[in-house]
Amino acid sequence: MSQQLPTPPVKARQDEPSDDAVSFPTLVVIRVYAAVLELLTRLGDLAVVVWRPRLVAPYLGLWLREVLVSPYRVRRSFELTRLLHASGQTFNELMYGETPLHTAVWLFRKAGLDGGGRLVDLGAGRGRTLLAARWLGAQALGVELLQAHVALAAGPLKRAGAELVQGDAAHADLQDATHVFTNWTALTPETRARLIERFRTCRPGTRILTVTRPVEAPGFTVLSRHWLLFTWGIEQVWVQEYRG
Repeated sequence: MSQQLPTPPVKARQDEPSDDAVSFPTLVVIRVYAAVLELLTRLGDLAVVVWRPRLVAPYLGLWLREVLVSPYRVRRSFELTRLLHASGQTFNELMYGETPLHTAVWLFRKAGLDGGGRLVDLGAGRGRTLLAARWLGAQALGVELLQAHVALAAGPLKRAGAELVQGDAAHADLQDATHVFTNWTALTPETRARLIERFRTCRPGTRILTVTRPVEAPGFTVLSRHWLLFTWGIEQVWVQEYRG
């Protein structure tokens, strides 16, 4: 979550856009915009995490690992190709931003997540959302396709009482989830369709939280819609309930 024929060189360049694809002034604007967003989201995160001192060390541990090893620079490899083929995803679907801790805390509270709940994040990346669930006292499980992401973040998250595991989101066990979150902004319609089928394995009453677009299928009722801050800018988030 891939043709076996060799990919033409032109297609490969399209799949892996570089800084050379835009003009220098545009690149400067993009970099400045990204830096400002990073500053805002980090300040917001720190303002929230200080209210839960036990989460300060795990959060800073995640941050340090992000600085040392950026998981955004995903390298093509045989193993990655095998994972993508098995999951039915494309390389470009791996390129997505993150949900800041403060954004996730606000959203999860709005969706009714509390100490008796269990959040499952499908495509958890570096796991900031899992810390948000722990901030609220809920159980937290993240499912991430790339083992490199899991190796980067699993340690600090475990110290916070959260779990991050490697796996295909379209096959995740959602039976015990009270809330399911997925940032499917970059996902193809085919991948989203597979995730919707997985959502149908949830118990009726489970809250489904999606970024950019809602679940457009029978059995999912919209409860609320919000505009929230992410690492790439302002985006819509939908809170729905699965009613079977």
